[in-house]
Amino acid sequence: MARKVAYRKRRQNRFGLFLVYIVVVMLLIVVAFNSVELMAKKEAYRQKELALEEQIAAEEERAREIEEFEKYTHTKKYIEEVARDKLGLVYEGEILFKNEN
Repeated sequence: MARKVAYRKRRQNRFGLFLVYIVVVMLLIVVAFNSVELMAKKEAYRQKELALEEQIAAEEERAREIEEFEKYTHTKKYIEEVARDKLGLVYEGEILFKNEN
């Protein structure tokens, strides 16, 4: 009878160990799939970050161009160009030639 009880306990221990192994393997599989998914998300976010950094650089360049244009609009040369093009003004004694198109 003692042998039967010992055999039954060993068998229960093996079955319990088998269940523990199954649970551990399942957990490892879940963790592996989640890590792959997280790496894919990480790569997607990295690509998005690079695109946003490029966009920021382009906007900073545009802001510099606008500042330069603003400085240029305060110069005498710009005022003369606008007066000639928009208003048709010329300096005194200057001859203006126009195309007949």
